[in-house]
Amino acid sequence: MKALSSLSAFVGKTFAIWVIVFAVLGYVFPDVFKQVAPYIVTLLGIIMFGMGLTISVDDFREVVKRPYEVGIGVVAQFLIMPLLAVLLTKVIPMSPEVAAGVILVGCCPGGTSSNVMTYLSKGDVALSVACTSVTTLAAPLVTPFLVWLFASQYLPVDGMAMFISIVKVVLVPLALGFALQKLLPSVVKSAVPVLPLVSVIGIVLIVAAVVGASKGAIAQSGLLIFAVVVLHNGLGYLLGFTAAKVFGLSLAKRKAIAIEVGMQNSGLGAALANAYFSPVAAVPSAIFSVWHNISGALLANYFSSRTDEAADEAAIKAS
Repeated sequence: MKALSSLSAFVGKTFAIWVIVFAVLGYVFPDVFKQVAPYIVTLLGIIMFGMGLTISVDDFREVVKRPYEVGIGVVAQFLIMPLLAVLLTKVIPMSPEVAAGVILVGCCPGGTSSNVMTYLSKGDVALSVACTSVTTLAAPLVTPFLVWLFASQYLPVDGMAMFISIVKVVLVPLALGFALQKLLPSVVKSAVPVLPLVSVIGIVLIVAAVVGASKGAIAQSGLLIFAVVVLHNGLGYLLGFTAAKVFGLSLAKRKAIAIEVGMQNSGLGAALANAYFSPVAAVPSAIFSVWHNISGALLANYFSSRTDEAADEAAIKAS
């Protein structure tokens, strides 16, 4: 078990590398990995179940203790990323399927890897976790509505079916994981160190499956989609940080909200796009999965060297 925990920790730390490796494998061996496509929803459910095993009541106490800060993060998440997606689809010519996929990933809740990146950036981890938890729980209602509102101009959107899918693939596994954590705490505690390995396997298989099923579309317009994803992600970081600064939050909180806004639950985006649009529409989510882990690590490295000068000055005066 100790060896498995060590392997899990290593794989978790090198997550971005494995995503890139399996994206390449999906492109080189499409016939192998596109067979995984029918299991994308199941894989995401397993990932969400793992998240449920690690959620604590303290995560939600943060919401009660700091509703203003969490509210800023949640509103910024569901306002900035969808509107950026719409703007990019208007400015950059792309097919209706790709446009719907870009909007879909923009309407997804925050990704769980944002919590890790916030920790590495020396940001407010508790705020990040609270924002991720709230946007994830709100996703069944908010994501289908936003997708219907913004993406129905490109492809038909069945908001009710999408709502039911998100409940099944997100809320139910989360609730089961949380319940198991309370019923069998000792078993769950021993299993937690292995969860990063399970999550990484799930995400890389989803990415490889989407890439394999969409090799033709990627070969034709992969660079365009990559450019859109980079802009979407980068502007999300920038506007998230700016919004937090405008509302007077400290640097640690600004770091958390910037990363929270810029990093999406792209696994959910890929699953929904594959189920309700097409494999091509899932490509933006797959590329987002690859890119935001790279950019998030780079941003966390940059943020970690930045400190709150006002706080430092106060600490010096107090000493």
